[in-house]
Amino acid sequence: MEQLIRGWKGEIVIVRYDREADAWIFIAIYSTRLGPAAGGTRMRTYPSAKAALQDAMLLAKGMAYKYAVPNMPWGGGKCVIAVPETLDKKARLGLLRRYGALVKQLGGMFYTGPDMGTCSEDMDIIAETGAPYIFACTPKAGGSGSSGPYTAIGVFAGIKAACEHLHGDGSLGNKRVLVQGLGNVGGPLVELLLNSGARVLFTEVDESLVKQYRSKFGLEYVPPGAVYDTECDVFSPCAIGGILTPETASKIKCKAIVGGANNQLSSPDVARIMEKRSVLYAPDYVVNVGGAMAILGMETQGWSKERAEEEVALAVRMALKKVLELAREQGITTEEAASRVAEKRLED
Repeated sequence: MEQLIRGWKGEIVIVRYDREADAWIFIAIYSTRLGPAAGGTRMRTYPSAKAALQDAMLLAKGMAYKYAVPNMPWGGGKCVIAVPETLDKKARLGLLRRYGALVKQLGGMFYTGPDMGTCSEDMDIIAETGAPYIFACTPKAGGSGSSGPYTAIGVFAGIKAACEHLHGDGSLGNKRVLVQGLGNVGGPLVELLLNSGARVLFTEVDESLVKQYRSKFGLEYVPPGAVYDTECDVFSPCAIGGILTPETASKIKCKAIVGGANNQLSSPDVARIMEKRSVLYAPDYVVNVGGAMAILGMETQGWSKERAEEEVALAVRMALKKVLELAREQGITTEEAASRVAEKRLED
């Protein structure tokens, strides 16, 4: 872990071991140049503490870029809580409250909301000891609720922008869109796509969700092992990150990749592989900003739900358009173009 921290280009890493829950808490703050750091709290079991720290660092950088591209006044940070598989409900509640106290102790250096493994109900618990630095609590606790539907709106806007870039028309009628993961983002995204006339395929590891979406919408199910061999117009990864590797990028059968998952590329080289194969890649932090943007707008600027939806759709469409044009003008990958936009904003 020492080597990871020494080599990191971010600002601060807060490390705490929670003995009572046998859990590691890592808060990584990549940049506060544009404002205080904000990012979700991710809770899951990792193979090692080092792996959890590395995830926090990668996610924090992604958050910094996520806010920088649309020029939002927030810095990038992320918390990862690495928990044992056997963590029971009582121990989890205690851990959340102690984590909230840690966030409050930071005095506004880090603001947080839900991420993978946490939800608005968890934010209610964290806010007991961590307010006023906790976002997206449940409406009954005075928050805006889940950020997932707003992230889905941004991804949907990104899919339309990608299709417009490729075909000169953002219409999704009869476009085959394969959605990976039907959680808080993928689920709402499926409904947006269906309402637009798209032909939706999906893949999911949760058998109950597979049954639910097949019976409710009659959607075509793609087994996880067949995802990269399935022809489609757009592939939308909305589950875990790191799924685009040299191997998967070399065989994926789609025209564009636009999804809500964080850190989709296993390495920057993967973007070059897809560019050579004429697969349009929409950098994840450009199109999945919707949840963060909407919640921050509603809870700090007084946006209505309707305004939040409009702001997200417009911001993602304009940001992705700028990135795609820059990539084409300079002959670079879309990932490089997005990074240049973000870095310039951070430098300026």
